[in-house]
Amino acid sequence: MLDGIIFHQILQWHSVDMYGDRHHQIMSDGFFHLFVTVIIFLSGILLWKSNPVGTAYYFWSSFFLGAGIFNLVEGIVNHHLLQIHHVKPGHSQFLYDISYDLFALLLIGIGWLLYRRTKSK
Repeated sequence: MLDGIIFHQILQWHSVDMYGDRHHQIMSDGFFHLFVTVIIFLSGILLWKSNPVGTAYYFWSSFFLGAGIFNLVEGIVNHHLLQIHHVKPGHSQFLYDISYDLFALLLIGIGWLLYRRTKSK
């Protein structure tokens, strides 16, 4: 959802359907965000119920790790390998794609730090 909010909606750089007209870009993003929202909601319920440690750190570490890993894999596969779409096509698109990957690594790092804090308690 952070990808959708920041890159798709606020910055309007990234879209599921980069090569369609604006109407189809917005519609494809809407379907994608609806799907992601349902997945996040269901996953959050499952994660909260399966919380073996009993702390919010475990929940949030899993949340950030999942979001970061998803964005990193999506970025590497769709942006770099398959080149289905880019974060911001055109001039310097590689730098934007790398920035997206670095943002994913930041989310993974936050999740890992929270996870380590969970293990130390």
